[in-house]
Amino acid sequence: MAAEITVPLSRVRNIGIAAHIDAGKTTTTERILYYTGRTHKIGEVHDGNAEMDWMEQERERGITITAAATTCFWSVSAHNGDPSNKDLHRINIIDTPGHVDFTVEVERSLRVLDGAIAVFDAVAGVEPQSETVWRQADRYNVPRICFVNKMDRVGADFDRCVEMIVERLNGRPAVMTLPIGVEDSFAGVVDLVAEKAIIWTGEELGAKYEVQEIPEDLAEKAAEARKALVEVAADFDDEIMEAYLEDGEISSEALDRAVRKGTLAGEITPVYCGSAFKNKGVQPLLDAVVKFLPSPLDIPDVIGKKPGSEEEVIRKTDPSGPFSALAFKIATDPFVGTLTFFRVYSGAVESGSYVYNSTKDKKERVGRLLRMHANKREEIKKVAAGDIAAVVGLKFTKTGDTLCDESDPVILESIKFPEPVISVAIEPKTNADQEKMVTGLQKLGDEDPTFRMKSDEETGECIISGMGELHLEIIVDRLMREFKVEANVGKPQVAYRETITKPAEAEGKYIRQTGGRGQYGHVVIKIEPKERGSGFEFTNKIVGGVIPKEFIPAVEKGIREALEAGVLAGYPVVDVAVTLFDGSFHEVDSSEIAFKIAGSMAFKEACRNAGAQLLEPMMKVEVVVPEEYMGEIIGDLNSRRGRIEAMDERKGARVIRAMVPLATMFGYATDLRSNSQGRATYSMEFSHYEPVPTQIAQEIMAKVRG
Repeated sequence: MAAEITVPLSRVRNIGIAAHIDAGKTTTTERILYYTGRTHKIGEVHDGNAEMDWMEQERERGITITAAATTCFWSVSAHNGDPSNKDLHRINIIDTPGHVDFTVEVERSLRVLDGAIAVFDAVAGVEPQSETVWRQADRYNVPRICFVNKMDRVGADFDRCVEMIVERLNGRPAVMTLPIGVEDSFAGVVDLVAEKAIIWTGEELGAKYEVQEIPEDLAEKAAEARKALVEVAADFDDEIMEAYLEDGEISSEALDRAVRKGTLAGEITPVYCGSAFKNKGVQPLLDAVVKFLPSPLDIPDVIGKKPGSEEEVIRKTDPSGPFSALAFKIATDPFVGTLTFFRVYSGAVESGSYVYNSTKDKKERVGRLLRMHANKREEIKKVAAGDIAAVVGLKFTKTGDTLCDESDPVILESIKFPEPVISVAIEPKTNADQEKMVTGLQKLGDEDPTFRMKSDEETGECIISGMGELHLEIIVDRLMREFKVEANVGKPQVAYRETITKPAEAEGKYIRQTGGRGQYGHVVIKIEPKERGSGFEFTNKIVGGVIPKEFIPAVEKGIREALEAGVLAGYPVVDVAVTLFDGSFHEVDSSEIAFKIAGSMAFKEACRNAGAQLLEPMMKVEVVVPEEYMGEIIGDLNSRRGRIEAMDERKGARVIRAMVPLATMFGYATDLRSNSQGRATYSMEFSHYEPVPTQIAQEIMAKVRG
């Protein structure tokens, strides 16, 4: 059974495959699984039977929604004809979605990976989601290699892609292979390290290829490209630098060693090319994963904190050390129940044992341990440092929680998720389904931290929020398929926010005197605007006991409730600092409830004098459009209050980049189709919040007040 194959930690690779939607990421993963012997029939996305896309909606839509984790094995020497498998590596792959609404999946995968393959479309080059993923990988210092895919497509341009990696991503590419032929005539690649041509032959799904001399017409270009590669590598290896300066021979081993060093340092990115769909170029990519991406031993020790303090705790990648792991995904499996995917950073865990969830301060029993292959599973007895697996039976653990040894606890850095920007009202088609709907939505919320649900207390309707229209469509779709609840969905609503623009002070006094014991709470606060995106901050500066300590949390609670309720149009107030600095109390009548109400009153009063304003989510929009429709598209974006920020050319089309309010973008896909006769495409992702223009803000407030 494959699960029993053990390899040393230095031969484990935890990698993600990330890219823009439609760059061919899932197809690339399918080929990797095929060539590593994990599947015996290649899955095709356009046939709706790809191995990694296992949810029904993914197969229908041809896009990947949840990051599936799978394990495979690869030996460089074996596919070069040595059957001993002496360098067998285990590769744990997380296939991440490329659609912007599912950025959260990419974010949480990168957090637990050691390396990544960034897949680019050779025709489109670097697209918006490629930039987002690249920035996320930068944030977590994930070394990566690039695969320029779809070299067989009309308009494929490898050199332009490499230029774009420099221009748009600030990358430093180390070109490792050059394409032989392009579009229909794409036949193989030049391996610049070995200085040989690799040509794929026959119809055996690309498993067979021949190593030949470099074709004459490419010899000069290949020599130049190798020289450029040596220049890049020389920065990381003195031996290469000396040989380069003296025009000496540079061995392929020395080059590989230097490229590995530069890749692990995050200084360079090896670039490969191929066509996953046409089964060309995937084996050199697998060799690169093994040669250049880090093992768990190559990454820095993970640093966490001692629960309840700021004291730093270091965990080394050591299977015999104290156990620590991060839960990075929760999934509901129809057969085994809740699956928690986790990455082990130190120590080991066995099925049937107990672990401590330090984030929630709860003990959890580890049921079965599973190694996943998309949605198939293999049971294993033990998972050790550096490995990724799934566990059945955890009751309290959520995404981002730390699991550890109770005798030596640690809390690892959690995963940061963006706030939802769009919401819709949802109700079941039959009242009998109300409870089923709420249960289903709660389960889906457990799986996806960027999806929220809440009930509006006044109207009783259920509001769900997420990262985009597609995100919410898929949630509603899953409700029907997995929980058999048919639901009606309202029109999408924008998640506006409120904030303040200047400091203000105010007092809140709550006094009730009816027969018997009264109520008395009195606070004085100062509120100040904070930097956009920095959140809420509460500071207690009460001295001399003018408000007893036990009432301070009640004041903060009252202020937080007022924040949520908003002051202008009922939207949450963000980015504000509140200082409680004075007040008074009554020996008999003061109570928590009185101080909570006083805190809320003071905050509302202060906001009235603090220049409160409405904020709206702004979206980064990129439209790719044929030249002749430019005028209509730009005019349409302007009419949506869009700001055009840049225009580029891309292979016979123009690329318009704009910042547009989300409120004006509903139904954009339909309008874009009619404005360009179906020839334009667009992508959109959340950028930041910005003040709403005064007149529009007044209209929104008038509508809310009815």
